[in-house]
Amino acid sequence: MLLKIYLKEMKDCFRDRRTLLLTVLLPIVMMTGLTFFYEKLISDGEGETFRLAVNKSFSAQEAKIFEIYENIDLVKSSDPQKTVEEGNAQAALLTEPGFVSKIQEGEASAVTIIGNSFSQNSSNLTNMVTNALAAYEKGIITDRLQAQGTDPKLIQPFTIEQREISDEDPGINLLAMIIPMMLALAIGVGANPAAADLFAGEKEKKTMEALLMTPVSRSTLLAAKWLAITSVGSITGLVTLIVVALEINLLTENLKKAVSFGENAYLVIGLAVLISFVYAMFNASLLMVTSIIGKTVKEAQSYSTPVLMLAMFPAMIISSIGVNELAFKHFAIPIVNIFSIFKELLFGIVTYEHILVTVASNLIVMIAAFIIGRILFLKDKWVMN
Repeated sequence: MLLKIYLKEMKDCFRDRRTLLLTVLLPIVMMTGLTFFYEKLISDGEGETFRLAVNKSFSAQEAKIFEIYENIDLVKSSDPQKTVEEGNAQAALLTEPGFVSKIQEGEASAVTIIGNSFSQNSSNLTNMVTNALAAYEKGIITDRLQAQGTDPKLIQPFTIEQREISDEDPGINLLAMIIPMMLALAIGVGANPAAADLFAGEKEKKTMEALLMTPVSRSTLLAAKWLAITSVGSITGLVTLIVVALEINLLTENLKKAVSFGENAYLVIGLAVLISFVYAMFNASLLMVTSIIGKTVKEAQSYSTPVLMLAMFPAMIISSIGVNELAFKHFAIPIVNIFSIFKELLFGIVTYEHILVTVASNLIVMIAAFIIGRILFLKDKWVMN
């Protein structure tokens, strides 16, 4: 009987075009958009052409300073700052007339770089201009010291070398934040319409009474509906992982370089699917409770909004913590542990103790929420509209 009711609820979920749209298509569109957004975010501007506004008096000698960057186009303007403000250039460089001549004659001069820190392109161009000017400055200092017979090493008594404890691509840390966030959002967005319809929707359509008159116990009905919500969330999560994996592998360059599981590839993928399924169960229990409490679909979705928003906050916490700094508490707190365990998995680290703690903590909360839902479902006050 449980199986029959479960299959009936699954058919109802995927028969509804609205639910199908929200369950499958919307998460895919969201994940695709986020994937390309973060691919653009992680890009350092390689392959793009930037426009740098300069004074009309900017000479060819001064332009040689930026020859090391072939993707910088100089735009001469009578008002470089206005050119940037109008969007015709990403940054501006203001120099005094005869800038290079003054430098060569030993006179002091000044430059002003105008950019927009809220624009990634402007920030990238500003960094390139700063690096080019720094390299030019270093060359001038070296030439002057050599002209005076002074060893340039006198002004650089030591060098600084910075090394990372990990040889992983820096982009892997961004992936460790966005993939679990995408997954949590997709599971929540996919399961929410089904959860709202299976309980609050039944009450709103006045079909819950007829359903309760069938010779099936309320516990069986509850379990079947919960399984349907879990299945919808799991399917959405699996589709999301597949779509994101394919898009990263086929349509991105920077994100693709960051992913490398080595010999643990199949193990990492298998554990990711397991964690996704556990989170779908956890999420289904919470959404089930909000749907039982709600008298209408709209009301149930209002109650479920905080549940969906909870998936956003751990990303801010975990992104600033190194993978070697993750402690027991990060794997013991539901939702936070999803981000923590995925961060380890994406770095190719498989720690079974952390996986067990993550699964156990989610199952404990899931069971507690399920018991609360069962208590509510056994009372006519919450199942009758």
